[in-house]
Amino acid sequence: MELVNIAAAAAASWVFGAVWYMALSKPWMAAAGIECDENGRPKGGMNPTPFILSAVAMLIVAGFMRHIFATAGITTAGAGFTAGLGIGLFFISPWTMINNAYAGRPVMLTLIDGGYATIGCALIGLVLSLF
Repeated sequence: MELVNIAAAAAASWVFGAVWYMALSKPWMAAAGIECDENGRPKGGMNPTPFILSAVAMLIVAGFMRHIFATAGITTAGAGFTAGLGIGLFFISPWTMINNAYAGRPVMLTLIDGGYATIGCALIGLVLSLF
């Protein structure tokens, strides 16, 4: 049952990411420096590799968050959501900011990516604690 729980939590965050980045695609592509064609799509077409890697990454994050939650005794939806929010906001987002700052990337890229990490981890925490 735990594998289903982990897969559901990962899927929730991955689907949210699809919605998040579709809604913020133009500012994200501008901040990331992605060249677009005349239709506003990335030059060279879409590569499926990032989608596959992001799905695998969500499984890894959800799996380890499940371990952390079990060890810490996090069992309620509120505690799961809050712990996930904290992981995204205070672990992943600062690391993203460091990487972007050293690469000289725009702050907007950090805000978009950090926002996804924060809300995505909160969703993972919520779903993990619902089962």
